[in-house]
Amino acid sequence: MKKHNFSAGPSILPSYTLENASKAVAGWEPAGGLSLIEISHRSKEFVAVVDEATQLIKELLNVPSGYSVLFLQGGASTQFCMVPYNLLDNNQTAAYLDTGAWANKSIKEAKLFGNVNVVGSSKGDNYNFIPKGYSLANDLAYFHITTNNTIYGTEIKEDLDVNVPLVADMSSDIFSRPVDVSKYALIYAGAQKNLGPAGVTLAIVKDDILGKVDRQIPTMLNYQTHIDKESMFNTPPVFAIYASYLTLKWLKEQGGLGEMQKRNQAKAELLYNEIDSNPLFEGTAAVEDRSLMNVTFVMKNPDLETEFMAYATEQGISGIKGHRSVGGFRASIYNAMPIESVQVLTTAMNVFAEKHVAVNS
Repeated sequence: MKKHNFSAGPSILPSYTLENASKAVAGWEPAGGLSLIEISHRSKEFVAVVDEATQLIKELLNVPSGYSVLFLQGGASTQFCMVPYNLLDNNQTAAYLDTGAWANKSIKEAKLFGNVNVVGSSKGDNYNFIPKGYSLANDLAYFHITTNNTIYGTEIKEDLDVNVPLVADMSSDIFSRPVDVSKYALIYAGAQKNLGPAGVTLAIVKDDILGKVDRQIPTMLNYQTHIDKESMFNTPPVFAIYASYLTLKWLKEQGGLGEMQKRNQAKAELLYNEIDSNPLFEGTAAVEDRSLMNVTFVMKNPDLETEFMAYATEQGISGIKGHRSVGGFRASIYNAMPIESVQVLTTAMNVFAEKHVAVNS
């Protein structure tokens, strides 16, 4: 039976990526048949991969001149401190939008480096909406947002127009839609949702925002270090970068981010329509802020959740258990998720409801 992987991350990747990355581990032709993971990261073959991956990112996202594309390590969690380390002086203030668990963790780290103004928060409502109506002072070092909230199923789906440098954690919706990179001072994203396996972090940095803090920055935590060495200051995560490169090639072959956006909207619409029309289920996120990547929902009768989970598993559906902060279910429908898998889930929900409505009628 085919498995339908709705895991939130590490998550589904295109079969193109899995197949070709597997072949490269066994023996990579450009390296004369040596395994990809046993060759030098400074070999001309692997340097070419990094260069090509960088160009693909610039092409897919239409990155303007004056920005550097970096492959880093430590996940988005390291970026939580790396951003203020590089951009926030002790006497400065940065604004943060508190929209979920990861945004909250980034706020905690930023407070170690300077003043933090949380301009909006939905924590009191279990992060089920994106705060709006906030204002930003003109003298902020930067404004930090988390564009997609994996746990709670909310998303900022448009590029914000703000009057200060904008920093965005796009870990779980990067490459899901076109982005106007020129509106951002810095974008970062852990790879393990929409790009590649865990182990590499993408950063897109506007060069002229750096070098403005007075503090000394440790070498590995200084963006300029990695810009100067073209992501090769230390040994990079070779396999994760290569797999990400394959995904980038796949994205281009599929028609780019405009095509991805259309597919993602169609998948999300299919699933949300089933949730809204099904008598047994209901969504947890505010309708206007519903994520196209992570669909969160619960059963109106929680006593049925265990039974539905067992039935879904029988249909080959995997990874839909909701995060403990929300409960219920979470279906992550990243770029590599085909609409056919979403149809399997919605059919399972519909059949399950018909069975129970018939029994109780």
